[in-house]
Amino acid sequence: MTVSDPIADMLTRIRNAIMARHDFVPIPASKMKLAITRILKAEGFINDYEVLRGKPHRVIKIHLKYDDSNRSVLSGLERVSKPGLRVYTGCKEVPRVYGGLGIAILSTPGGIMTGHQAWRKEVGGELLCYVW
Repeated sequence: MTVSDPIADMLTRIRNAIMARHDFVPIPASKMKLAITRILKAEGFINDYEVLRGKPHRVIKIHLKYDDSNRSVLSGLERVSKPGLRVYTGCKEVPRVYGGLGIAILSTPGGIMTGHQAWRKEVGGELLCYVW
């Protein structure tokens, strides 16, 4: 089955796995999804991830992170730029998510990075999603 928006599909799979209290979630792999997963790991929103090389396709296995009271560290994921309505931002207008508690993930000419990294490097780009 072909997915028209693979990033939104990834975020929805993670959101559904968190609501079902799963330990991990498998996601079909791509370079962009792997870059977003690396950012989630670096920012502390997930425990770990691994790339499984299956026969038909590669899969990213994301290990979700929960606190001591079994609540997810990830409170929310929101897709911003969609195939029908692309959203771009300049380097000076990168939004802050929940007053700096969350992150914005951007696709820039320098690669996929957080909003704070894009602001420091003074590059703008497509605003992919918010994570908090």
